Amino acid sequence: MTKSTDNHRELNGQGRNQVGYAPTRDVLIRCGMEVMTQQGFAATGLDALLRRATVPKGSFYHYFESKADYGREIMKAYDSFFRHKLDRALDDGTLAPLARMRAFVEGAKAGMAKYSYTRGCLVGNLSQEVEALPDDYRSALDEIVKGWQRKVAHCLERAYEAGEIGSADCDALAEFFWIGWEGAVMRARLVKNGVPLDTFIAGFVAGLPRPDEPKARSRRKS
Repeated sequence: MTKSTDNHRELNGQGRNQVGYAPTRDVLIRCGMEVMTQQGFAATGLDALLRRATVPKGSFYHYFESKADYGREIMKAYDSFFRHKLDRALDDGTLAPLARMRAFVEGAKAGMAKYSYTRGCLVGNLSQEVEALPDDYRSALDEIVKGWQRKVAHCLERAYEAGEIGSADCDALAEFFWIGWEGAVMRARLVKNGVPLDTFIAGFVAGLPRPDEPKARSRRKS
């Protein structure tokens, strides 16, 4: 399919109602997320990725100016995908707050096991090679993680309000959670099982202040 033909199909919606059809841009983003959660940015060759997605190079450059621009869009899509996963677990009103965090871990374990622990966290992968990436990637990755931290901090606030944990700086605990989580994910990929994730969440919860241990509390600022 030529660039002009591909563009014509997109603009006119041809094929969008056909079973199994997905817009070319969505196919490229999804394929990029799959590959980069396995091997990061630098090791992802554009030609091989396009063959995997069965998309011609001309169509790629219709949607993205460069591989760097493509990476930025993949980060945004992955953030949206991962926020949805966090919300589904951490906002589950049928569970107590700490049980919601454990549910998130169980969901992550299932996701990694589904792909035989070959896929990790895209943000974690890119963070390991940030020195070789475009300069703006560093701040973009940091903002993504901060957004995830805020969700965990809110869940910990709920745990405090429910009497599950004692007084604590929930922002600091959430930052600690994500620092440890990324390491646990890397370890799980190394050993190809979910034990490191279990070890991490057990240690994290065990280290939370107990309700009967009063401590000076720095409340989260809304």
